[in-house]
Amino acid sequence: MGIYSFSPFGYEGSLVSVEVDLRRGIPAIDIVGLADGTVKESRERMRSAILNSGFDFPPERVLISLSPADLKKEGAGFDLALALAVLQAKEECCGEKILVMGELELNGKIRPVKGIHAAVSTALSKGINFCIVPKANEREALEVRGMNVFGALSLKDAFEALEKKDLFVCLKESPSDMLLSGIPQDAVCLDGVYFLAENAEEDFSLVKNQGFLIRALQIAAAGGHNLLAYGPPGCGKTLSLQKFPQLLPLLSFEDAASLTRIYSIAGLLPAVTPLLRIPPFRQPHQTATIEGMCGGGPKCLPGEISLAHKGVLFLDEAAEFKSSVLQMLRVPLEGGSITLSRAGRSTCYPADFQLLMATNPCPCGFYGSQDKICLCSARSIEQYWKKFSGPLLDRVDLRVHVGGHSEDGQCFSTSQLRKSIALAVSRERKRQGKLNSNLSPLEIEEFCKSDGEAGIILQSACEKYDFSPRARASVLKTARTIADMSGLDKIDASSMAEAVGYRKNQGDWL
Repeated sequence: MGIYSFSPFGYEGSLVSVEVDLRRGIPAIDIVGLADGTVKESRERMRSAILNSGFDFPPERVLISLSPADLKKEGAGFDLALALAVLQAKEECCGEKILVMGELELNGKIRPVKGIHAAVSTALSKGINFCIVPKANEREALEVRGMNVFGALSLKDAFEALEKKDLFVCLKESPSDMLLSGIPQDAVCLDGVYFLAENAEEDFSLVKNQGFLIRALQIAAAGGHNLLAYGPPGCGKTLSLQKFPQLLPLLSFEDAASLTRIYSIAGLLPAVTPLLRIPPFRQPHQTATIEGMCGGGPKCLPGEISLAHKGVLFLDEAAEFKSSVLQMLRVPLEGGSITLSRAGRSTCYPADFQLLMATNPCPCGFYGSQDKICLCSARSIEQYWKKFSGPLLDRVDLRVHVGGHSEDGQCFSTSQLRKSIALAVSRERKRQGKLNSNLSPLEIEEFCKSDGEAGIILQSACEKYDFSPRARASVLKTARTIADMSGLDKIDASSMAEAVGYRKNQGDWL
């Protein structure tokens, strides 16, 4: 039987073939194949686990080869694979290829390891259909449809499963079952789009007199648009943006699979529901470094922007982040991925996130206030806003000024807001299979068609505000979302006017 394990590095990782040769000589265990200290230490854990499980350890000299030889092998997940390879060589078992992952205790029990979902999905893509994983990771492995999985509690269980294929479990669900996999039982379905059950403590009805901001958040949730909210301290911008997850629809099965792989690599998967259908909402602190945001380290672990994949990255007090951190966001915002390079190796993580930012209008927070005095100099205000470069702001579709004493009297519940969002998301998924914010230039030409009056409004706005081509495309995509929320096939004048108003932060642009 060909035993394989998995060496985690970045998003992809690599399969590792484990081979054992028993030869005459002084009893010893040699491991070749560029193994790190953790893998080399597994010699002693493996030996003790084999003996304490009731097996006889081979009296010969044991040579273990990990290939490919030029790939560095890291982590304790190789323990179980090495032990089974040694026992297989001694017992002369035979069979097909199998993936084995797990860390051994000295008594033979198996500890869970990180990266099981990534390892199993990689193995399946290489034609390996059977895997043995720790019992604690079994549910995670079963989320990879088509893989036959055995969850082992001990080395003895794992060895017994090598020749008993009836012990393996495989989830072969129908397409309709897969669509519902991982969705909470109390989820709410609107127009075929699922949302989390409403939370009374996070309901938007608690946000008073901020109709312009709430409407912008509704549009952002419906189309995946980036948003910047600025206003004086205590005006409610952070409170409103932190309730934003209540408006987000649950992820599709395909999006959930890619997000689950990232969290598996990072070791952040919950044990109960390993398939992540709930969009992530990441809120890093202002002291976050570039490495913390984009990822890194010896194994190129994911950063905040990848952990926010298919979800939201919320930067509260965004102007307090380092300028280099804010500028780093430009490339992943445009491309939806980020490439990390470390010591001659590189990996590409998905980073298709939605950016929400909240900030004050100046360092003291009271610039433009009618009843409070701003103590900031003109230069300090200029330096404050220079952190938001033109290219970064150009990628923000919705800009909202949140007043400190708004009295518009508007109040919306979460259930009311979700109805239009569900309608828009349902239309987007049927029309192009993705949110409007991700439309390509060709798709904009095809799907963002407008009537004559709407075209005149857009042309007038482009001339008046000197819109860049990206800004023009941004307005069209936002207008497409607003029209979808009303169930319109073509962008009408009111949708276009509202989109221009949010681009220039004017609620009554016409």
